[in-house]
Amino acid sequence: MSGHGAAQPMTARRSGPLRGRAEIPGDKSISHRALILGAMAVGETRITGLLEGQDVLDTAKAMRAFGAELIQHGPGDWSVHGVGVGGFTEPAEVIDCGNSGTGVRLIMGSMATSPITATFTGDASLRKRPMGRVTDPLALFGARAYGRKGGRLPMTLVGAAEPVPVHYTVPVPSAQVKSAVLLAGLNAPGQTVVVEREATRDHSERMLRGFGAELTVEAAPEGQIITLTGQPELRPQTVAVPRDPSSAAFPVCAALIVEGSEILVPGVSRNPTRDGLYVTLLEMGADIAFENEREEGGEPVADLRVRASELKGVEVPPERAPSMIDEYPILSVVAAFADGTTIMRGVKELRVKESDRIDAMARGLEACGVRIEEDEDTLVVHGRGSVPGGATCATHLDHRIAMSFLVLGMAAEAPVAVDDGSPIETSFPIFMGLMRTLGADLSDG
Repeated sequence: MSGHGAAQPMTARRSGPLRGRAEIPGDKSISHRALILGAMAVGETRITGLLEGQDVLDTAKAMRAFGAELIQHGPGDWSVHGVGVGGFTEPAEVIDCGNSGTGVRLIMGSMATSPITATFTGDASLRKRPMGRVTDPLALFGARAYGRKGGRLPMTLVGAAEPVPVHYTVPVPSAQVKSAVLLAGLNAPGQTVVVEREATRDHSERMLRGFGAELTVEAAPEGQIITLTGQPELRPQTVAVPRDPSSAAFPVCAALIVEGSEILVPGVSRNPTRDGLYVTLLEMGADIAFENEREEGGEPVADLRVRASELKGVEVPPERAPSMIDEYPILSVVAAFADGTTIMRGVKELRVKESDRIDAMARGLEACGVRIEEDEDTLVVHGRGSVPGGATCATHLDHRIAMSFLVLGMAAEAPVAVDDGSPIETSFPIFMGLMRTLGADLSDG
């Protein structure tokens, strides 16, 4: 069973201007999907720019356990020899997904319509997260799930021997649930239909089409209707993974709040379903220029030139939440340095992420001298221009909480520490080195 080693405290101190070029790792969401669809295609898929954080490496290990052959040729350069839709073999060992909710839910979907059984676990954080939101729709295909109380890991999933297509309306905006249902629909006969009341990130739809699946998306009064025709033969692809906008958010936001900074962040995905943070930062008055806009691997990308800015508080509408759900922790840090109040509505999904991110950010910001208000679905940050800092913040085994408070420490008056920065390895393994290269004063301990 996955565990967690010794805590790794880290400290950030007020830094001089951040300068230089921030080379961000590949997009985590796209990396997961490239490995899974490569394993479900027939032939060799070549992937460049793959994020090699622990979350993605755990997905690679899972695909090997299901019978695909994966070869690493160099940094970020992988090939996947797939076994075809419905070709997964039963794994001999428990599938350990570490810290990754995306990984476990997408892998469950990919195997749910094959007549095999697999048991899933993860680290302490992942074992607290609810899986019913994905196992409930997978049950409609004929899969059966047996887990701990509350639908939590460890969990055994028995795939459907005779799957049926489903028509499923996603109850809350979730790209993970949508994607799991679409992956399950690949090995079901006929058409599987997913209805989204609010659009979420569309990497799965883009990549499914790229691999040769027949998939349509249309707008209707009840929302966005995605229709997938099952049992295709997926064609192997060459996938160039763009750089992760969620990881880019940390150096971008650091440059905005550290006086005198100017950095270039090349090749960042500008997928409109992932762009909510950048829209919000521009509304706050951020000096961000999008240069050399282009398309790579079916995704729009651009180089971001970012300069320190005078920022003002804004109200972030709830309908924007699906396009920036992972970025609210770092946005709350930026909001603390802004002039005026920032109100973030429609954020209750943050309470069931790697941690309760609303509570974690609220308590840490309060400890650093920032006034906060919150309810189940709202976080309000009263910006004060400068932030006292001087606290040690709990990360709750959450990589985004850890990185957010370290960024806060780069601009606060007194150092800010985190009790454990080790989870950063799961999504942004080069974070500390990259930020130091730009001029951040970060240290272990």
